[in-house]
Amino acid sequence: MQGENFINSEGEIKVSFGYQCNSPKGIPFSTPNVRDIRSRSEMPRNGSFSCLSGAALSANATLANTNICNGVIGAEILPSLDSPNSFRRVPSSPSLARLDILSSSLQSSISNLSCSPPSPVYSPDTDSFFLRPLSSPSVTDGLFNGMEVQVAGGAAGEDRVQAVCSEENGWLFCAIYDGFNGRDAADFLAGTLYETIIFYFSLQDRESKQDIARATNGLTTNEYFEYFHDDITVGNKAKTPSRIDSIKYTSAESLMKKTADRKMEVLSDSFRHGVLDSLRRALSQAESDFLYMVEQEMEDRPDLVSIGSCVLVVFLHGDDLYTLNLGDSRAVLATYDGANHMDQSGTLKAIQLTDSHTVDNEVERNRLLQEHPDDSMPVVAGKVKGKLKVTRAFGVGYLKKEKLNDALMGILRVRNLISPPYISTEPSLNVHKVSRSDHFVIVGSDGLFDFFSNEEAVKLVHSYISSNPYGDPAKFLVEQLLIKAAQSAGFSKEELMNIPAGRRRKYHDDVTVIVIILGTNHRTSKASTCV
Repeated sequence: MQGENFINSEGEIKVSFGYQCNSPKGIPFSTPNVRDIRSRSEMPRNGSFSCLSGAALSANATLANTNICNGVIGAEILPSLDSPNSFRRVPSSPSLARLDILSSSLQSSISNLSCSPPSPVYSPDTDSFFLRPLSSPSVTDGLFNGMEVQVAGGAAGEDRVQAVCSEENGWLFCAIYDGFNGRDAADFLAGTLYETIIFYFSLQDRESKQDIARATNGLTTNEYFEYFHDDITVGNKAKTPSRIDSIKYTSAESLMKKTADRKMEVLSDSFRHGVLDSLRRALSQAESDFLYMVEQEMEDRPDLVSIGSCVLVVFLHGDDLYTLNLGDSRAVLATYDGANHMDQSGTLKAIQLTDSHTVDNEVERNRLLQEHPDDSMPVVAGKVKGKLKVTRAFGVGYLKKEKLNDALMGILRVRNLISPPYISTEPSLNVHKVSRSDHFVIVGSDGLFDFFSNEEAVKLVHSYISSNPYGDPAKFLVEQLLIKAAQSAGFSKEELMNIPAGRRRKYHDDVTVIVIILGTNHRTSKASTCV
């Protein structure tokens, strides 16, 4: 898909990428500036989405601090993941090659970084990921067993966005990393988290296969039937089945199917829990490795201790939509209330699939107060220790470890850090079963929701795609945000966009949006990133 300049602003670079699921009939796109990025060869549709649309706009002026981890993330890993002008088809690597590169670089550039110290009690969550045998299990195991995937990604200010799709295996991975105080944490996540998740998914997939084998006692479906059929045979000669025998066989067959269904339901639930656990463990591993890197480099770069990122991961596998989040980015589902499944005729409503981890959330605020009974002021001026509105985040080590706080000088250092950590890295996890009533999902950083409520965002997207079936709803959302931000400031949209990044942060935040259209209705889509 060719790039499209959708905002004309002096001194800005515009890039775009997009994805349309393969049409089984090879239906061409209707718009002249969009081309099919898939081959025309037929592939089975295993997923439950038809396309995605995305847009990102920067407000912060930030340098890409690609020197972290000796520059390997910025120089070698991120370029292989980022494809700002189109989705890029890449083979499914047989091993975690990108992390192999990172691990080798860390071993040679930072003493002992690739073997971060284990916790006193062994835990797979804190044991260094770089110590694991990266070639086993391979990412070709289980649901990642595919010939190729489509990847795209980019940066807007301190935000990072990624999307990876495998139609062959029916899954879609989307992530928004909303960085703050710098882009290092978001870059680290963009360079490592996806591969780390794959590693833990592969482990979980192997365990699931073993569970299935144990649940069926090693018997295939045909072997089950043979087992029940043996009871109405005599030696090698089948006896003429009586009415009682027929009823017995039918009852046995029905019982076997019901038993198998119950076992598979249990296994499906176990698999879902395994996926959620894999997401959690991967995030924990990334946090451990990032903070260890910060400790090694903070003498030269003390600013690293204050750099962090919110995390939002959406993983769609078949009809299961998984979410993981830290911070205040959101995934909002648009679904029909009381809909006729055939024509989606109900009232469209917005359902937030993620929790908001901020001090404005009473649940989060109370949790923070309960976890720090000896600190009379864990919240100061509406922020955690007077520094952050978010209560959970990746990185931001100075609010988690005293020695990282000590690396800061003067007013930057937190006074009275009595009982760290004050910022949690425990994510909110959720799985939603996609139904025919579900229409689309909006995945966005908090910059979007500074201007629109969940309901307003859903209404805007629904109205747009109803009248523009081949348009880009994410781009439309960003444009509507710009109009609203400009009106609030007393500017025109063009005047607002002419304000340089950095100064424009006064009027709006970095904004990243992805819209995932659910179901199998084929429509074109584009994704745009304005950096």
